[in-house]
Amino acid sequence: MAGRERVVRMSVEQPLWRALTAYRVLTLIYAALLAGFGRDKWERPWVAVAFLAFLALWTLVTLPRVANAASCTKRFLGLDLTVALTGILLTPLADFDAQHMDGPTLPSIWTAGSVLAFALKGGWRWAAFASTLVAAANIVERGEPSEDTFHNVLLVWVASIAIGYVVEVARASERTLARALEIEAATRERERLARDIHDSVLQVLAMVQRRGTALGGEAAELGRMAGEQEVALRTLVSSGLVPTTRVSEDSAEGAVVRAVEVHEEESAEADLRALLAPHAGSRVTFAEPGAPVVLAADAARELAAAVSAALDNVRVHAGPDAQAWILVEDEPDEVIVTVRDDGPGIPEGRLDQAEGEGRLGVALSIRGRLRDLGGTAELISVPGQGTEVELKVPKVSRGKAGTAR
Repeated sequence: MAGRERVVRMSVEQPLWRALTAYRVLTLIYAALLAGFGRDKWERPWVAVAFLAFLALWTLVTLPRVANAASCTKRFLGLDLTVALTGILLTPLADFDAQHMDGPTLPSIWTAGSVLAFALKGGWRWAAFASTLVAAANIVERGEPSEDTFHNVLLVWVASIAIGYVVEVARASERTLARALEIEAATRERERLARDIHDSVLQVLAMVQRRGTALGGEAAELGRMAGEQEVALRTLVSSGLVPTTRVSEDSAEGAVVRAVEVHEEESAEADLRALLAPHAGSRVTFAEPGAPVVLAADAARELAAAVSAALDNVRVHAGPDAQAWILVEDEPDEVIVTVRDDGPGIPEGRLDQAEGEGRLGVALSIRGRLRDLGGTAELISVPGQGTEVELKVPKVSRGKAGTAR
């Protein structure tokens, strides 16, 4: 989670630090040009030249310090602000008339860059502290400050505090977004585990219960115990208590590497027909296009698993003699798979009742998978006329799938 937060913060704040770097260089050039054009008014030009030379060296040497928040330390901020304040207070020494005129100080608007560094690093409180010191230095430098002096001081103070506040709001938004992404990832993982449990363990326990009850004797007791465990496990799944893994801060960078590796694996492609063909048999008719139906490998696997879950429902609820049909349609923008049976159909309200009882085959194994792929699952059933499940998956998935090429 910390790794994700660092990535998000870098994407939001890095342009601000780059802008600050450019600002410091440009304002250095501006201060040098002002001093050069006004060199005739300096009573002690060597003071101005010496300070501006030091300011140029300081600015160029410390450019890496304003590259990001990590390198911009408190010690550097203190020294940088000291340079700015020193330049302001040295102005009357270089120009005796500076206190009686509203001309620029030696560092000129370069000083604002120092204040902005405080704002980016620590928010509006740090910005208020730095801008207050700059304001005090400007007032002392002027001796008898004019209305323009107070105007400029107020402008820097308000602007720096506003920028600091915006930075704090952006960081709070980043933390909220990171937390939302963590919750979403945990929810998806929980649903995936629940689907896997439903497709394997719950199906086996339900089969053991049915067969044990039919055989009787000791097998009936085993069936009863399997039924109890099935109910307990369904309750656990439906309550959202299925454990999920979390990435610790120390392993965040490793998680990013693993995510890249997974993404590379998911970018492979698969022919959906090859995954669905094993379902064909005496009771299942499979109709497919003549050309390969290409999807991202993970999307094809998830879609095939949803079809398998639909066929499991046919075997369980439509009876052993029910006939099923699988139809695959390869459209330009999506793949459509229809699973239809000739069973008794689903009574109205039965799906909602099953979901309330923790029987989440349709909700998780079918609809959940399609939702993760950015697709849809539509179930149409008329009592006495069978059931039809239509699964649609876009070829450019919005969920876990990659982009089919």
